[in-house]
This record gives sequence, structure tokens and C-alpha cells, in this order.
Amino acid sequence: MELHTSEQSATHHTCHPCRRVIPYRIYAVVHTCGIIALMYHHAYSLLTEHTALTSFLLLLSDVVLAFMWASTTSLRLNPVHRTEYPEKYFSKPEEHFPKLDVFICTADPYKEPPMMVANTVLSVMAFGYPSYKVSVYVSDDGGSSLTLFALMEAAKFSEHWLPFCKKNNVQDRSPEVYFSLKSSSWTEEAENLKKMYEDVKERVEHVVNIGKVDQDQFREVFDLLDHKFTPQDHPSIIKVLQNNETGITPNLIYVSREKSRATPHHFKAGALNTLLRVSSVMTNSPIILTLDCDMYSNNPTTPLHALCYLSDPKINSGLGFVQFPQRFQGINRNDIYASELIHPFDINMVGYDGLMGPIHVGTGCFFNRRVFYGPPANLILPELDELAPNRIADKPIKAHTVLALAHNVAGCNYEHNTNWGSKIGFRYGSLVEDYYTGFMLHCEGWRSMFCRPQRAAFYGSAPKRLTDVVCQQMRWSIGLLEMGFSRYSPFTYGLKSLGLFTGLGYCYYVVWPFCSIPLTVYGVLPQLALIYGIRVFPKPSDQWFWLYIFLSLGAYAQDLADFLLEGGTCQKWWNDQRMWLIRGLSSFFFGMIEYTLKTLNLSTPGFNVTSKANGDDEQKKRYEQEIFDFAPSSSIFLPMTAVAVLNLFAFVSGLYGLFAWGEGLSLELMLASFVVVNSLPIYEAMVLRKDDGKLQKGICFLAGILTLVLILGGYFLLK
Repeated sequence: MELHTSEQSATHHTCHPCRRVIPYRIYAVVHTCGIIALMYHHAYSLLTEHTALTSFLLLLSDVVLAFMWASTTSLRLNPVHRTEYPEKYFSKPEEHFPKLDVFICTADPYKEPPMMVANTVLSVMAFGYPSYKVSVYVSDDGGSSLTLFALMEAAKFSEHWLPFCKKNNVQDRSPEVYFSLKSSSWTEEAENLKKMYEDVKERVEHVVNIGKVDQDQFREVFDLLDHKFTPQDHPSIIKVLQNNETGITPNLIYVSREKSRATPHHFKAGALNTLLRVSSVMTNSPIILTLDCDMYSNNPTTPLHALCYLSDPKINSGLGFVQFPQRFQGINRNDIYASELIHPFDINMVGYDGLMGPIHVGTGCFFNRRVFYGPPANLILPELDELAPNRIADKPIKAHTVLALAHNVAGCNYEHNTNWGSKIGFRYGSLVEDYYTGFMLHCEGWRSMFCRPQRAAFYGSAPKRLTDVVCQQMRWSIGLLEMGFSRYSPFTYGLKSLGLFTGLGYCYYVVWPFCSIPLTVYGVLPQLALIYGIRVFPKPSDQWFWLYIFLSLGAYAQDLADFLLEGGTCQKWWNDQRMWLIRGLSSFFFGMIEYTLKTLNLSTPGFNVTSKANGDDEQKKRYEQEIFDFAPSSSIFLPMTAVAVLNLFAFVSGLYGLFAWGEGLSLELMLASFVVVNSLPIYEAMVLRKDDGKLQKGICFLAGILTLVLILGGYFLLK
């Protein structure tokens, strides 16, 4: 996979430690001392106070928060920034570039519109990379004729789009993005191409609107399907839509693996393993890029950035993958739902990069194909020679023997009694197959690199409704809990295989769902104490009061500093911390319940595709105006609504009793005030709003009942 060059790797990439490393380490020591003092205070209170249950709940909450702080601190000890120099490859002969296979996954033509998938495909086909070296595989787990039709249309359009992009050095190589940016310098060729694209878009959206492909429009689609064909039960379909024999366009291959209701399909991990096998048979490129169907290419030189690492002879023998951050389009100015995910994709990633490398986040990742076949020093050969990672695929991809074998390895029963999903390929056993797979690869000894070019590599679509945001992260929570309580838990297997700091870094996400414990306790218990005039925190005249102030303000100040240094704003940070509170009382809370029910065989969570389709005009208007959208009504909003009501009641009670209690309940009142300020969008949605995005009366009524139950229960807990 190496390019033939005598230049040193230093000319292709450099690495610099973050300037804030020393302040981080100094503060870590001070904060650790504060946590130790807090644990001592809790232990003393547990032994001496009469309300042992209250003391225990506060201790449990602070233990969870302390562990989360320790795990994030492990990522702050050696953060690094890297720079690549892809221009070094501009003068290289094309024949020296390694081949590239691109995997794109889609599953539902209504939640993931076919035209969006087509734009993603066209954008990566137009990479600034030799076209005859690129093969694009699209996995359609829904087996949709609508998606196939869109890809057939995209394949024809690519013959005009790709030469235009390379001739004019177009940077926005998604047609939808490019043609939405009207330019006065457009040529007649660009105008004609826009008309051609609009015709393609009109045809695709027409078949989506009517829900089927008219036989007169494209008979070939119907040659593949019959009346018994369903998304859950169908044979494998592999169709070569574009062949790179001409050198103008890359290969484009549509893959819909065989599905059977009687056979587990392992969700996205199963689809990726099918693509891994099919591509091994057809092209077997040494580099693989995985992408979500909504993550279009925003930077045509992205593969060259990845090559700066993957083709470096000093590191590539143990380099498993190069991870790019996720970036999202169309986010409102202050990012009310924290959709940019600055903590996972920026702040934490530079910390992981200073250890064994970033975690795998499921998209925007360039893999060394060899990484899927065992540790660096121990190749695990697959069951067929044609699937070996180092084999040269020299047969035409349309050859009968090649297509026959590709259909065979895409069968739903092919993986029985093989190492697929356990020792080979993407790993099964968790809904967060990306995180789990990256963890296992690191445990096997592979390293990774974080690549963050100045121009974003990819742009995707973020959820625009609160329901979609919290449901998506509830699914993540279930998957993380599955991993945390598995045989390969980061708490045990990870700490032993990766070392203390990297192991703790992986533990951080596994304990994410447990945030619901301290957020629930601190959102309810001190407020009940405030209502009944009972102190659970030290008063200002007590020296322990200032320890609570220091730890709270210190943690928030450090978080704000991290956020600002990674390009965030104060308003975005405020919305980010508010969404952390919301997730704790919705996504994480229900994720823990769902996982517990599943463990008891009382529920079986499935993989629900997050909608990337645009909402209606009113919903989009609310999002642009930064108004929280609680539609459609869901019980997932019940706990946070009840906590918001309880805190408002406690805040009013606290103000009323402030003169009677004096300084005694200062911390309790401050905490209730903080929650009330964060809950302003909830109060507005309950009382003031009349639009469809307001909280429904049923949820408000149940929240009131739950608040009353909590207040009555608090009497027996605290008295």
C-alpha cells in the first residue's frame, strides 16, 4: 500500500502536543484532591447522619460523576494536533496510488431519501483521486427499488458530472450543494448540467412520491423483484451500475444482501461485513472508506489526507484506520440540540489521538483492509482464498464467476460456523458496532489516527427534532450498556489490553448512560429537601460548602474552556450542557430501562434508522428560529418535564422560605435555580406555545401527577 517515494514521512504529516497540556495536568491534580476530600465528606456523613439513604444516593451520584471526570481526564493528559500535507501527492504518478473501496450504507428510502444517497455517491465518485482506482459499494438493507432507481440515474449523471468537477476544480462535489450555490461565473456548461441534474431529481422524487418505480420508467428494476420480495425477506441482489473500464468514472456496485426473518442480520455491522466480502471478491482494494448515506464529500482531497498516514512506511504496518470527524450541515446558529457533538468529535478525539488513537465513530473512516483479519502480527485467514486481504483481484467485476461468488458471500447463512463478526470483520454484539469494532481493533494492537483538515472532509445531516435526537442517543446508550456488561467490557478487557489511560478513555462512553443516576438524584433530591426545609448540602459557613462550589465551578469552567478552544461559542456551550441534562433524563434514563428489560428477556430493542429526511415547513421554521420541537409527543419527555416542574416548585418554595431558613439551604436553592434556567424551553412548551411543537397536554398532565408523587414520596424519604 506504500507509494513509491523516498521522501520522509515528516513531509506528509506532523504532530504537535496541545499547549494546554501542562495546565490540564496541574488542574487534574488539584481537582483529584478535591474529589478525595468530597468522598471523605460523604463517608463521614453516611456514618453520622440519620438520613443514611439520602447520604448514600448523594455518594452514589458523586462516585459516577467522579469516574466520568477521571475517564475524561485521561483524554486530557496528552492531546495532540496533527497536520497533513496532501499537496505532496499531487505530482505522483496515478499508477502508484493504492486502490480505494468506498462502503455506503442505507436502509430506508423514506427516512434516508434516495436522492440524498445519490448525492453522497456522486460526491465520492468525484474524489480528486484516479477514477479507475475507486470502487463505490452501496449497501441497501431495505432492498428498495426506489434507492436502486436513484442510483441508476446517478450512474448515468456521473458520466457528465465527474468530468465537469475535475475540469473546473469544483470543491463542492455534491450536485445538490453545488447547484444550490448560484454563481455569477457559471458557464453555459454548468447551466446545462444543472438542468440535467434537476431532471434526474424530478424523476427520482416522482417515484418516491408514488412509492414505486413505474415499469415503463425502468423495466430493469422489476427484473430483480417479485411480489414476494420484502425488506425483511429477499434474495441477494448485486448489480454493477457503473464500470471503471473507461477510466472516466469509478465502479458503482449496488448490493442488497439476502435477508431472512429466520436468520439474524446484525444490523449495520452485518451489512458492512457483507460489503467487505463482496468487495474482496470483486476489487479487494487495500484501503476502505466507510460512510453513512447522508455524509457527502465536502473535500475532494480527503483520500490524500488519509494517504499521508496510510502510505507512511514508518507507521502503516500497525495503523488500522484514519478517522475523520463528523460535521453537519444546516445546524442552526446556536445549535440548540448540540448536534455538532463537539465533545465526542473534537475535544475527546484529540485526547484519544495522543494515546492509541481515536475511536471509530461509524462514518468518515479510512481502513487498512488488513485490519479486519486479526492482529498486526497474526493474520487470521478467512474461509475462502478469494476473501484474503492481500489477494489481487484481477478478474473483471462483471465476470460470471465473480458475480456468482459475490452473490454467495452475500447470503444470509454464509457466516454460519465462520469467524465473521467475532474475529474477522466488523464485530457483532452491540448496537454501537462502530465503537465496539474500534475498541476490539485497538485491543488487538492496531493504532489509529485522527485527521481533521481545515476544510471539512464530509458533511452529514443532523436530526432537527428533539425526539429524533434523544431516540438516537437512547439507541447508543443501549449499545454502550451491552458492551459495558459483555465479556469484552472496557472495565476489564480494555484496561488489561490497552493500559490505564486508553482503557479509561473507552470507559467514558460506556458509563455515559449512568449519567442518568446523578442527574436524576441531583434533579430531585435537593429540590425535595428544599420544599421540606431540610438541608442535604453544607451551609455557606461550613468549609465543605466551598468544596462543592470549587468542584462544580471548576468542572464547568474547564468544560467551557475546552469548548471555546475547539472553536465553540459560549451560547453553543450553554446549549450543549443543557442537552447533557436533557439526555440524562431521557436518552440515558430510558436506555438503562430498555437495557434492563432486554437483559430480563422482557424487551428486544431493534435498530431504528434516524430520519435524515427534511421535516415540514413549520418544523423547519421552528428549528431555524431555535425553538425546541417536542413533536411528536412521546413518553420519553415525561421524566425531564416532571423534573422541570418539581424544580420550579422547589425554587418558588425556596424563595418563600429564604428568610426563614437563612443561609441553611443556599446550595439547594442555587441548584434549583440552575435547573429552572435550563428548563425555560420546557416551561414555554408547556404553557405559552400553541404550535405543533409544544408539549402535549397528556405529557404535561402526567408530569404533574409524577411531580406530586415525588413530593409525597420525598416526605417519607427525608423525614
